[in-house]
Parts: sequence; structure tokens; C-alpha cells
Amino acid sequence: MEWHAKTLRAWQLSVLRFAVTLDNADRLAVLMIAREIDRLDPRCDSNRDFRFFRKTSAELCAAIMRPNEHFPTVLRQYLARIDDVRLKRIFAAALEANQPTVTPVNKPFKRANSPWKWPSSRRSR
Repeated sequence: MEWHAKTLRAWQLSVLRFAVTLDNADRLAVLMIAREIDRLDPRCDSNRDFRFFRKTSAELCAAIMRPNEHFPTVLRQYLARIDDVRLKRIFAAALEANQPTVTPVNKPFKRANSPWKWPSSRRSR
């Protein structure tokens, strides 16, 4: 049972690494570990189509690669499944870092020295 827990932890850490690096090699590592976990299923001998972790990994990697989306359901569900609070926090921070920064629209743009405006000393005259 401990080996299963370590393998699951390795998968979670590989997903975190991919979220940080966005490197294709890290994505492939996630999928490789997912395939190994799927083989651990006792039903694997009778049902070669068990692909929960491979399917979940592919969905996670796709969601991580689309930072413009509003935090997809797949990522929320994955975060909810992580038991380790530290890992959950780090993964959420990594996803937050991948989000593009958007400047607020409600602030008007001000130019300090606009060539189209008279300097304040001339206005007062």
C-alpha cells in the first residue's frame, strides 16, 4: 500500500512540475506515471481499458496549458482531491502564476507630461 501512495505522490509532484515549467518533457512524465498507476488497478488484467489517471492527466495538462481560461472545473476538482495542504497551496500558487495579468479597466490612463496639454504654469496665466 505504501508503494501505491508513493506512486500517487510522484504523479501529483509531476503534475506540479509541469504546471511550473510547462515543458513537454514534464507533460510526458505526467502521462508516463499515470499509465503506471492505471496498471496498478487489480481489474487491469481483465480490463485493459482502465484509463482514469491517463484521462485525468491529459485533461489536467490541457487545462494547465490554457491559462486564459477561467480556472477550469478539472483544476478545481484536482485541487479538491489533493490531501496534502502544502502541496495544494503550492499547486494553486503555480496555477495562479501561469495566469496572465490583466490591467484593470476602471482606472483612467494618465499622462504626466502629455505633449497635447499646456503645462500647468501656462494654464494659470
